[in-house]
Amino acid sequence: MPDAPVLGAGKTVKLDEAAFSESFHGALVHQSVRAEQAARRRGTAATKTRGMVSGGGAKPWRQKGTGRARAGSNRSPIWTGGGIAFGPHPRSYAFKVNRKERRAALRSALSLHAGRESLGIVDTVSFKEPKTSHAAAMLENWDQPLPTLVALASGERAAALSFRNLAGVAVKNAEDVGVADLLAAASVLLSNDALASLTARARAGSS
Repeated sequence: MPDAPVLGAGKTVKLDEAAFSESFHGALVHQSVRAEQAARRRGTAATKTRGMVSGGGAKPWRQKGTGRARAGSNRSPIWTGGGIAFGPHPRSYAFKVNRKERRAALRSALSLHAGRESLGIVDTVSFKEPKTSHAAAMLENWDQPLPTLVALASGERAAALSFRNLAGVAVKNAEDVGVADLLAAASVLLSNDALASLTARARAGSS
């Protein structure tokens, strides 16, 4: 059964085998990361078509006899200041990944860190108040590479404030942690509540 060290406590915590002993499913992980990144895109880029730009009410010149090419509107896409023919418009880039596939990808990412021993546990009870030096000392003693993802529960504000100003450290709510976040981190630090939350998410439907 995999385990993870509790920083500063000199002990380890047993990890749930179903959630942290999954083989790596590269295709599912890739698909989940693409879906998460696509869902984060704002999709607000917009251009005006020839029907949206101002002007163009009158024909620029008569049809024949001028020696120039025919033109019906100065708002044509081939004119400077005209509309855009095939420009972007507001849209959603999100696409669906099946629930079981998402959970399998999450288990793969968690198991990857567990197997590399780059997963640690932080007891947030030691953070009575925000103290960045205490958080920095924890990470230094742990001696894991950066960047580090610190996942905490919503009520663990003092710990979040302690870690958030450290270079190379990203602090996220455990409910918001996705596969892309786990793969982008070289090491992952979880509170006990965050560990329970991620384990529950990864285990659901795993049997």
